Amino acid sequence: MPELNQLSAAAYLTARFHTAFEVRELTGGVSNMVFRAQSPGQPDLVLKQSLAKLRVQQDWFSDRARIFREIDALTFLQPLAPPGSLPTLLFEDRPHYLFAMSAADESAPTWKQLLLAGQVDTSLALQAAQLQKVFFEVPHLESQFTGLDLFDQLRLDPYYRATARAHPDLSPQFEAAIHQSRNELRGLTHGDWSPKNFLVNPGNQLFSIDYEVMHWGDPSFDVAFLLNHFLLKCWHNSLARPLYAQAALTYFNELKRSQSDWIEAATLRHLGCLHLARIDGKSPAEYLRPHERDQARRFARDLIQHPPPTIAEVFEMQADSFHE
Repeated sequence: MPELNQLSAAAYLTARFHTAFEVRELTGGVSNMVFRAQSPGQPDLVLKQSLAKLRVQQDWFSDRARIFREIDALTFLQPLAPPGSLPTLLFEDRPHYLFAMSAADESAPTWKQLLLAGQVDTSLALQAAQLQKVFFEVPHLESQFTGLDLFDQLRLDPYYRATARAHPDLSPQFEAAIHQSRNELRGLTHGDWSPKNFLVNPGNQLFSIDYEVMHWGDPSFDVAFLLNHFLLKCWHNSLARPLYAQAALTYFNELKRSQSDWIEAATLRHLGCLHLARIDGKSPAEYLRPHERDQARRFARDLIQHPPPTIAEVFEMQADSFHE
């Protein structure tokens, strides 16, 4: 089967269920074709098929079989996660690299949309931490979620190696972050723990998606990945900076309560590298204006070269930078 489009996805579902479907493509992602499908009298579903070549400006390829990892992750995590926080797997079609899952509410915005609009709710940050704690607490699953190839293809190479090529003087720090990701394997790691991968259902219920890079790895990468999004939003909407910082620290402090012996130092090793990667890597933050990118680049380089001892101090450093 070739890559699905809106028409062929509708035809596929109609043939499978023997009933008509209306389908629309969901935009915003770069690594999959994703469609929301509706049929009279039935709950909406989401159909997802992985792409071999990602939809970004630079060439970026990945094994389509990564979608099998997402299927396995949703199957495993569904009974363990807080109720309503994950989609339910409905069916899988491995020969065609696709599956279907339950949909969020039609009206649900992404958490990213809310944050960009300056709507910052610390209860959502707390929910993200509570779900992530499930990843830390599950038994050792290296055999089921083994291997770092997908994570390397989709994160380490386009984020870390690509950015190190643009900033060769920082190569040792990027190599240290890569080494940590590949060797300090402590628990389940989502690999794209981003506000774009959370929808906010009615009742302020966070709904987490996009588990194709899930692996047994270095969970501090996820922690830094989400904290980095709060830092980026601060450059874009400086008036809401105190709110972003409060939400970020609510999230981090909830995780630190149960992982205090290792999580802060490990997260700090990633945070500056990820911040610079969203400026000069293969997946730049599209909403930053040119002067905001310049601010973030200077800050990221300083954070990589002179990291403070705590996450709280990172946000204090950023606050100070607005007054320089």
